Amino acid sequence: MKPEAFTIRSSRPEAPGKGPGAFATGALVACLALAGVAGGLPGVARAQSPTPVPRHSWSFTGPLGHFDMAAVQRGYAVYDQVCASCHGMTAVTYGDLGGMGLTEEQVGRIAHAHHVRAGTDATGKPVSRPATSDDHLLSPYASPAAAVAANHGARPPDQSRLAVVYPGGVDRMRALLLGYGQSPPPGTQVPEGSFYNPYAVNGLIAMPPLLHDGGVTYADGTSPTAAQQADDVVTFLAWVAQPHLEERHRTGVRVIAFLLVLLVLTFCLKRRIWSDVH
Repeated sequence: MKPEAFTIRSSRPEAPGKGPGAFATGALVACLALAGVAGGLPGVARAQSPTPVPRHSWSFTGPLGHFDMAAVQRGYAVYDQVCASCHGMTAVTYGDLGGMGLTEEQVGRIAHAHHVRAGTDATGKPVSRPATSDDHLLSPYASPAAAVAANHGARPPDQSRLAVVYPGGVDRMRALLLGYGQSPPPGTQVPEGSFYNPYAVNGLIAMPPLLHDGGVTYADGTSPTAAQQADDVVTFLAWVAQPHLEERHRTGVRVIAFLLVLLVLTFCLKRRIWSDVH
């Protein structure tokens, strides 16, 4: 069954470099370093593009970032109804989708709505079977060569970790999805089978525009505009690439808070130990 079939819930001088003062400095440095880790963004890779990439506000960025699971579920609907026709997620199983907040029964229904290859029959003809929770979200093509042949020589990339390896990160992914329909600069030749998109490498991309207003069905009643679909599917891809991001954020914040308390206590201890030194 397609995603729309389930509901979305949606005291003495020390040698230089030693002693409490140096320890306090080290603790501060550690705090700042960990702050960078805790505030790490999915898809932080950066790349130059023909057109500056507009920044977008995401719920999952920043040290306190978190995933909006309703958006993640809607993003899976976009992936399943649009992206899965060309892209696979070989590092993701249907069972992993339970992390979106779905029940085991819902995951089972989603899996069984898809078929996976199951070898060949006695005559050598390929056969398939309904997927289970242990099966991976594979490419729809039988082989890499078939994927290349069906897409004008460009192989659709696997999307399991796309959000963290794509140059320009999630902002550029969103801009790319919504960047079609613009006129190419004078003198730009767009080969057959390619499309002009200012956020693509060299402004050309083999993937056609796939997001259109009303192009998918959302079970929670959200209006499926192209912009909403882009926001949701990029959020889903970010979650797939880093499903433990929120846990890492929480751990980073706790460690930073601990080090800040330790820094204050160390400073107070230093003042007390050195209070009788004039």
